[in-house]
Amino acid sequence: MKVRIEDTCTACGLCCDTCPEVFEMGDEIAVVLVTEVPPEHKDNVEQAVDDCPVEAIIIE
Repeated sequence: MKVRIEDTCTACGLCCDTCPEVFEMGDEIAVVLVTEVPPEHKDNVEQAVDDCPVEAIIIE
């Protein structure tokens, strides 16, 4: 699974709180730390997608 964050991110930090192994706050928006999401973090990434208030996290 791959994941990306669109420019519509508001830097609320929910994704970073939900899965800090995959997401981190950048200068202006959250960023993805990994190229491929490890299987053990898949559920947390999907939770972050569901929780994102502006639907900026996209699973590819």
